[in-house]
Amino acid sequence: MASLNKSIPKATAKRLSLYYRIFKRFNAEKIEKASSKQIADAIGIDSATVRRDFSYFGELGRRGFGYDVNKLMNFFADILNDTSTTNVLLVGVGNIGRALLHYRFHERNKMRIAMAFDTDDNELVGSKTVDGIPVYGISDIKAKIQGTDIQTAILTVPSNAAQEVTDRLVEAGIKGILSFSPRHLSLPKGIVAQYVDLTSELQTLLYFMNQEKK
Repeated sequence: MASLNKSIPKATAKRLSLYYRIFKRFNAEKIEKASSKQIADAIGIDSATVRRDFSYFGELGRRGFGYDVNKLMNFFADILNDTSTTNVLLVGVGNIGRALLHYRFHERNKMRIAMAFDTDDNELVGSKTVDGIPVYGISDIKAKIQGTDIQTAILTVPSNAAQEVTDRLVEAGIKGILSFSPRHLSLPKGIVAQYVDLTSELQTLLYFMNQEKK
């Protein structure tokens, strides 16, 4: 697997999946070479940003020749570990959780929700989704993870429960958490978290909409 330079800016790291998506699209459209401008226009950034991002990974293309689409698609697949299926778990089968359970990640990328958890008294505990994903009680989380390759969790629980559930996940061996809670999590060294704050994103969108009206 290609090694990810840990010193790259966070903004660049966040664009890696966008680059991968674009190269997959170009490949599906039978485009063999793509310029930095084509890539930039497809993502909505400037071409200088594309070239700067790519410079962190060495020589990915040659000036005047463009970027080899198939080569770069495979390169980003390798960096993002999308060459083999990654199993993840989900905690919290409320509205957002259920929506994610029905979202077929595996049809777009090699990610799959393998199991879900909620409070032991939740009515869905002991059942399976239409895709066969089992729902377990949170008290069983350590036992259910043991012996699996799961190291990533999606957290869709209320803010007041986020830290307690996170502590359980870390104790069970989880190394990465995607949290839909706006609460900042306290994490030990070596554990990584990303946050999805829908309210904040919507407020940012409304701000830019208002700016366009001026």
